[in-house]
Amino acid sequence: MRSVRSLRSARSLRHLRPVSRRTLGTGLVVGSLAATLLALLIPVYLFGSAEPAAASARTAWNDDGAGITSTASGPLTPLDRDFVRRVRLAGLWEKPAGRLALERGTKDTVKMAGSHLVDGHTELDRLSVETGRALGVTMPVRPTAEQQGWLDQLQGAQGATFDRLFANLVRAAHGKVFGLVALVRDRTANATVRELASRANTVVLDHITVLEKTELVDFPHPGDNEKK
Repeated sequence: MRSVRSLRSARSLRHLRPVSRRTLGTGLVVGSLAATLLALLIPVYLFGSAEPAAASARTAWNDDGAGITSTASGPLTPLDRDFVRRVRLAGLWEKPAGRLALERGTKDTVKMAGSHLVDGHTELDRLSVETGRALGVTMPVRPTAEQQGWLDQLQGAQGATFDRLFANLVRAAHGKVFGLVALVRDRTANATVRELASRANTVVLDHITVLEKTELVDFPHPGDNEKK
C-alpha cells in the first residue's frame, strides 16, 4: 500500500516544472521595485508633498514691471523695490497709530507698544527714504486707502475698544510684512536692500513682541489656517 502511494506521488511530481534561476531572479527584482515604490509613496500619503515648507510659502508682493536694474550696490529687482516702498508705507500709518496709542491707550502696555512704533518707524522711515533715494526708487508720500481706513478706525475708537483695535490692527499688519522681510533678506543680491531688510527684521519683530505683550491680540483659533 505504501509503495503504491509513493508511486503516485512520484508521478504527480513529474508534472511540476522546476523554477529556473531566471524566473527566480525576475521575481526578486519585481519584488524589490514594488517595495521601493511603496516606501516612496507612504511618506507622501501620510505627510503630503515633499516640497519644503519654505519653498511652498507664498508672500505677496507687487511687480512694478521695471525688471532688474543695475546699481552700485548690486542688481535691483521688482521685489527689492516693492519692499523699500512697503517699509515707507508702513511708517506712514503705523507711526501715527503709535502716537494715537500714546494719547489714548488705557493700558501701560498699549502705551509702551505705541512708543516702540513711533521710535522704530521713525528710524525705518529715514532708512527707507535714504535707500529709495540711493537706488532711484520712487517712494510713496501717503498711506494706501486700506491703511488710511485703519487709521480712521483708530481715530473713531476710545478706551478699551481702542486698545484692542490698536493691538489687533497693527499686529496683523506686522505679521504680513514679517514674511516679506524674510523673503527679501533671503533673496536680494543688493547690499543696500539687504541692510534695510536686516534692520527691518529686528524692528518688526520688536513691534510684534510688544504688541503681543498687551495681551489683547486675538490669535487665530488652532486649525483655522488648515481650513482655508
